[in-house]
Amino acid sequence: MSRPIRIAMWSGPRNISTAMMRAWENRPDTVVHDEPFYAHYLQATGLDHPGRDEIIATYETDWRRVVAQITQAPLPPGRTIYYQKHMTHHMLPHISLEWLGELRNCFLIREPREVITSYIKVRPDPTLDDIGFAQQWRLFQRVRAITGRIPPVIDARDVLTDPRRVLGQLCEALDVPFREEMLSWPAGPRESDGLWARYWYAAVEASTGFAPYRPKPDQVPPRLQSVLEAAEEIYRELHRYRLGG
Repeated sequence: MSRPIRIAMWSGPRNISTAMMRAWENRPDTVVHDEPFYAHYLQATGLDHPGRDEIIATYETDWRRVVAQITQAPLPPGRTIYYQKHMTHHMLPHISLEWLGELRNCFLIREPREVITSYIKVRPDPTLDDIGFAQQWRLFQRVRAITGRIPPVIDARDVLTDPRRVLGQLCEALDVPFREEMLSWPAGPRESDGLWARYWYAAVEASTGFAPYRPKPDQVPPRLQSVLEAAEEIYRELHRYRLGG
């Protein structure tokens, strides 16, 4: 029996990461895992996120057990792909990263202004750590060092502009076949969604596919300009490696 293909998609918050998870879950050969390190992150940091106590009480908080799950757990019959939606800021400094080599890692980036202006609608004063850009760059470098290859990078704007092309490029880079089912999905919640869906997933639950890209006029408030500038520097570095760039 062939080993399951374990795909780790590394994104910051307020990206199209949940829509991307929908795309993969709509494949008949794939199971998905929504933010497996979130409970550990909340417990370790003490941050007051919506639903914090319930999330910690419901999900695994030991990062070592999470690693064992995502690298070793068998898949249900008929499923060959295990797609993992990860948030880069969940990877705290004390978490060992040697296991990254057991996964097919890829990275989803988004222009920082759009990330920040979306994020502050729920949490008004994010730090650079909250939005995950620095951690994403660190993970990218670590994966590249472990594998000796540049991991696939896709930009949210490119996906929304031409989802068939970019998802096709991503599948090719991950050495899995593209499936047309990835381009649309039924509206509504999923059993695979984390408990945090009630706070963050309203737009995705109403969706049936990737919405066309539309520039957003919102501007980052002055108090967050230093966060924006630091994030933009990292984004430019990662953007140079994006598929189709």
